[in-house]
Amino acid sequence: MTSLISHPAALDIAAFIHRLPKAELHLHFEGTITPSTLVELSTRHDAQPISLAEAEALYRFTDFSGFMLAFKAVSRLLIGPDDYELAAWRMMERLAAQGIVHAEVYISVGVIYMWRNHDPAAFEPIFAGLERARERGERELGLSLYWIFDAVRHFTVPEAERVFHKAIEMKPAHPAIIGIGLGGDERQTGSEPFRALYEEAREAGLRLTNHAGETTGPEAIREALSIGSERIGHALSAIQDAALLEELKERNVPLELNPTSNVRTGVCASFAEHPLRRYFERGLLVTLNSDDPAFFGSDLANEYLLAHREQGFTQEELRRLAANSIRASFLPEPAKAGWLVRIDAAE
Repeated sequence: MTSLISHPAALDIAAFIHRLPKAELHLHFEGTITPSTLVELSTRHDAQPISLAEAEALYRFTDFSGFMLAFKAVSRLLIGPDDYELAAWRMMERLAAQGIVHAEVYISVGVIYMWRNHDPAAFEPIFAGLERARERGERELGLSLYWIFDAVRHFTVPEAERVFHKAIEMKPAHPAIIGIGLGGDERQTGSEPFRALYEEAREAGLRLTNHAGETTGPEAIREALSIGSERIGHALSAIQDAALLEELKERNVPLELNPTSNVRTGVCASFAEHPLRRYFERGLLVTLNSDDPAFFGSDLANEYLLAHREQGFTQEELRRLAANSIRASFLPEPAKAGWLVRIDAAE
């Protein structure tokens, strides 16, 4: 992972970022699995385990096809509950090391179903492994974590229905299942076909997130809002529509921004050109996130550093971004209030 720390001023701001309590709200579990964890998994399952150099080579992709090869390599080695537990624990260790105090993590339940012959029952032992890691992280690292069940929009509505219904079924026994999400290729399928599922999830007490405006125009963000989405992931194209920006501000809609991810997937030319700063200055509720840190080479702490270096965010503005991340989270209000006090006190 590229480091931006090269002189005393950078060391100072990096130390401040580490001390700053912050939340990560747009993080895909599979995208947190590093080459070293991939080697651990391969050692468990392969007759000839891959080397660290071979694993690292998988992550040096230059296009979306390369990204998919890396994703498949990871998915292939996530076989049993113990594998998911290991990967989740490694994820939580890295989150805590960045000064992250709370995370809301997308699980690609739709992809897991696909790899498990579309058997919803196969997911529960896997989730038990994820929960063991979450509970250990809360106990040993002081890190709270919620799960968001993510459906793949281009896998069809019936496939998404399996995911949403599983979240609804499991939530009463598992309070850490906080919400649902809709990822996948929004160029193929928008949000409207999932309106009824979103309403059903809302009535069941699940919070509603949605990827929108990453590879499509601002109309996709409007459509996502129209079906009840509470938080919007990426929202890159909102900058093209002044009226939409005003609506997002008036409604105080949280935006889960992922600048480095957008650069690496080719939908934004550079971090410096990302609309993060323009959204922030308009008063939108923007949060910084890493999306798939292992694949895109930048974790949340590095995103804060990049915001400082590439877009001139001051220490106090970084503090405001951290406060935004807590306010935009699905934490209960007393927990939010406690973290906001600690953010204000961070030096």
